[in-house]
Amino acid sequence: MEIFQNRILITVIAAWAIAQVTKTIIYYLLNGKFDPSRLTGDGGMPSCHSATVTSCATAAAMVYGLNSFEFTIAAVLAIIVMHDAMSVRLESGKQAKAINDLRKYFEDLTHIKITDKELKELLGHTPLQVVAGALLGLIVALVSFSI
Repeated sequence: MEIFQNRILITVIAAWAIAQVTKTIIYYLLNGKFDPSRLTGDGGMPSCHSATVTSCATAAAMVYGLNSFEFTIAAVLAIIVMHDAMSVRLESGKQAKAINDLRKYFEDLTHIKITDKELKELLGHTPLQVVAGALLGLIVALVSFSI
């Protein structure tokens, strides 16, 4: 099938997979427990979103050149995704944590159990996590196109 010969797509998938596995290993090393949800979950080190979009932009630059519309689209998408991860998604995670804390405080205070699930707190990334993901994506693309 033609899709399996798309080097850019293969590079992007590889960057995503390597970032997810790396994130899971780092989580295990820091917390001493294996959490399989980290293999597909958001948040954490490194940013899989950043690795994915950076590998795509780098691969597009290598295939089409820095002056191409393909690179331009990939680079603009990468900038938007990484900015969003460090701002909107990071702040949403902080808000979810605050709401979950308030919920627990209310339950402890009133002894009334709230049946809704807790809000997901791992949504965004710190600037360091985004930079680490971007570097990983860059390296994966460079290696992918050098072999």
